[in-house]
Amino acid sequence: MGVKFCFLLNQFGLVVCWDTAREKDHDTIFHPMIAQFDKQTLILADMGFHAKEGDPSNLKVCKRGTWNDRMLVETTLSMLTHVCHLKKLAHRTWQYLEARLAFVSAAYNLLVQWNGLRIDPDHRVRLSMTEFAL
Repeated sequence: MGVKFCFLLNQFGLVVCWDTAREKDHDTIFHPMIAQFDKQTLILADMGFHAKEGDPSNLKVCKRGTWNDRMLVETTLSMLTHVCHLKKLAHRTWQYLEARLAFVSAAYNLLVQWNGLRIDPDHRVRLSMTEFAL
């Protein structure tokens, strides 16, 4: 069974909301999650989230190579994939899969703040979980 894991990050790279969908579902299935943050924040996403009609007003679809803020998302995805082994999930029911993703999201938020959030002079957050990679 394949799964899509969509997560929203705040400006510090912490997971503030997440949802799942079947692998074959289009990314627009996550529009209701995005829309609940309307008038609160701008959500950056890749081209897969664009609908033919009716994108949420707070969704900013970014073409490849634009909006370097999306690198925070790519860094987080890399850490979740390698440190938390998200590519190797073998749960037999959706309920257990979602429980695992809830645990991973909470653990990620805890571990990246373990030694405090490090912000460089360019105001970029430097996230790391390497000390926990086993």
